[in-house]
Amino acid sequence: MAEITTRPTVARPQVNFWQNKKFQDRAITIGATILCIIGVIIILFPVAWMLSTALKTRAEVARFPPTWIPADPQWINFRDALFSTENPFPTYFKNTMFYALMAMIGETLSCAFIAYGFARLRAPGKDILFLLVLATMMLPWQVTLIPQYVMFVKLDRMHFLGLDWINSYAPLIVPKFFGSSYLIFMLRQFYRGLPKDYEEAAIMDGANYLNIWARIILPLSKPALGAVAILSFMYHYNDFMGPLLYINDNAKYPVSLGLQQFRAPFGGTAWHLLMAASLVTVLPPVIVFFVAQRYFIQGIVISGVKG
Repeated sequence: MAEITTRPTVARPQVNFWQNKKFQDRAITIGATILCIIGVIIILFPVAWMLSTALKTRAEVARFPPTWIPADPQWINFRDALFSTENPFPTYFKNTMFYALMAMIGETLSCAFIAYGFARLRAPGKDILFLLVLATMMLPWQVTLIPQYVMFVKLDRMHFLGLDWINSYAPLIVPKFFGSSYLIFMLRQFYRGLPKDYEEAAIMDGANYLNIWARIILPLSKPALGAVAILSFMYHYNDFMGPLLYINDNAKYPVSLGLQQFRAPFGGTAWHLLMAASLVTVLPPVIVFFVAQRYFIQGIVISGVKG
């Protein structure tokens, strides 16, 4: 009778997938992708609702339960919203672009000039002065709102510099030519990361600090300046409280105030026209960001890491 032999079974080592590097990388990639998809949905949901509402009739907007797809898309709503006699939207847009561009130019140039002084020049008390500039970042705008308004009222009575300081964009644009604490700090960090070799060579050639800043530093600062310009443009394009406080004439309203006018002339809130105008209002900042996003992202990364 044949003898049956049994081989001892060798226990296989248990693999812990949570400790597997390849599995961890794949899990992180999948998780990040899911989070990005959820984030995109959350961001695009209001835009999709705006577009749906903009193409509805007033009756469809008030219908309950609401519907996503309009029965008969009303593209004429965009014409009625943008070119109505009650709300001169092209005028609002022109005022907004004037305000945003002038404030952006003044703020970008002034912050670049001031930040270079804090980053490179040697002066007694420079660090203390820089700390005072940073301290203004801690003050909420409500603290300086009333004193600043009173100051501009007095300047308007004096007709200072021959400008109207109330019911004009002067009190909103002129202060921007004196810098912004956050943007000064951001550019200072960028300047501190630049090599000093170029400046030392320029000084040996007889260049002064103004020439160095204009001819050497500014060309090297395109990424950071692009980020600062975009941040400044976005802020002033969307500014609501400043124009609300200083602008009284309807013909001088920016888009942010012009959109509020859809509540009055139509006997209530004309949501379909308001959403149509809002969609058009969103386009310029989106276009600006996509055109200059390379400078924006690069400038933010460099300014946050160096220095």
